[in-house]
Amino acid sequence: MTVCHALEPRIRRRRRPVRRIAIVVLFGLASLGVGAVDLQGHRGARGLAPESTLAGFEVALRLGVTTLEFDTVVTRDGVVIVHHDRRVNPDHTRTSGGSWLEPPGPVIFQSDWADLRNLDVGRARPGSRTAATFPRQGPADGQRIPTLEQVLEQVRALGGDAIRFNIETKLSPVAPGEGPAPETFARLVLDVARRHGVLDRVTIQSFDWRTLQAVQRLAPEVPTAYLTSQQDWGPGVTDGVWTAGLRLADHGSVPRMVKAAGGAIWSPFHGDLTADLVREAQALGLRVAPWTVNEPVHIRRVLDFGVDALITDYPDRARAELAARGLPLPAPLR
Repeated sequence: MTVCHALEPRIRRRRRPVRRIAIVVLFGLASLGVGAVDLQGHRGARGLAPESTLAGFEVALRLGVTTLEFDTVVTRDGVVIVHHDRRVNPDHTRTSGGSWLEPPGPVIFQSDWADLRNLDVGRARPGSRTAATFPRQGPADGQRIPTLEQVLEQVRALGGDAIRFNIETKLSPVAPGEGPAPETFARLVLDVARRHGVLDRVTIQSFDWRTLQAVQRLAPEVPTAYLTSQQDWGPGVTDGVWTAGLRLADHGSVPRMVKAAGGAIWSPFHGDLTADLVREAQALGLRVAPWTVNEPVHIRRVLDFGVDALITDYPDRARAELAARGLPLPAPLR
């Protein structure tokens, strides 16, 4: 089956091929082609390599992804580092002497970069939730927490001039002492991307929509991805705390909230998605990028819905399903 033949049923089902092309070009993804899916490596390739490390990002790039997805946190002295949590995570962190970090781990915004730069984040702690959840994750001892600058430099050194970056600002409106002001955070991230000449390949995402509002003011050309969860364990969309004052009851649906906020992309928990919601979001001009889609059955489900992107800990699994459908695959870096 040729790629063109594989795409025909999908295009007919969605009935919006012209608008699809316009959206792809608008957000700097014209190289994907019609019907292609933006494959995003979550924290690099967390299912296969230590998360948010240069080694993990290289695994994702060698497998072949369109986009590296990762989180950023700001240190007390203003360095933007790549780490998932606002605290250093003891599940995969050892001291320079090899001892496992004691929980709960230091708050990054209350630590200087010099206090963190020699920590080893190259393997999961035995018996931890990370080790149990990702049994295929290989170790890479000696990996340090990277700065955002180091990640961008690594991608350039590997020849990833077309790789995109989906950068999350790890900020919480209910923990103001664990991060800078939203506009300060946004400015710091944008400044690093601008200095490295990759601003046209950056998306900024966040559960804390205040940061996204700041990005839209500071750099309106940068797409913003509005992260949402409607699960009991995630930041909510009903009381306006995480959503910069917007409330679900005032808009009728989460896609309409994202549109009203000025977003370019809706990035929901994959379990919250339905085919109707995907169609609604795309009809509003939004791209849909669910997270974190790991199991093959869930990958197939969101692709059947016609999503524009998917964020996964297992780029290899997503590539296998894309290939089975005859859809274009991101080129691996060699």
